[in-house]
Amino acid sequence: MPRSRIRSTNESLRNWVPVFLWAAVIFVFSTDIFSSANTAGVFEPILQQLFPQLPVDYIERLHSVFRKLGHFTEYFVLGGLLWRALRYHDAAASRSRRLALSIAITLLYAISDEWHQSFIPSRTASVVDVLIDTLGGICGIWTFKLRSHQLRAKSEKT
Repeated sequence: MPRSRIRSTNESLRNWVPVFLWAAVIFVFSTDIFSSANTAGVFEPILQQLFPQLPVDYIERLHSVFRKLGHFTEYFVLGGLLWRALRYHDAAASRSRRLALSIAITLLYAISDEWHQSFIPSRTASVVDVLIDTLGGICGIWTFKLRSHQLRAKSEKT
């Protein structure tokens, strides 16, 4: 195998393995282990200890907000990793094409994740979660995109 092809394969693996590993992390977060009932048993007592004056229903709402922020954050990372992997995968592709592909893959994975949750008795599928996931992915893509642009501009100055 030619040396350039080996280098290309290694670079491709180096850029895509984090995407697949993070997708696997998201998959695990979508299992029964991380259901609302199970995470409530961890977060709500901590919140009650930190804020004993808060009513129970407010603690429950905070738990729900933390869970939604978890969705956003998971997909923020996934979107950024996808942007990075696609940037190196097809350097000739236009930025708008990579942007659209990154968003499309993020959206499809969010839909498949919710579909997966529909088969788990302690979980439910939610269109709202797909929207939160996709928004998180878009924010991650834009953050990685802007950061790579800043790094490129900085390296051109030196």
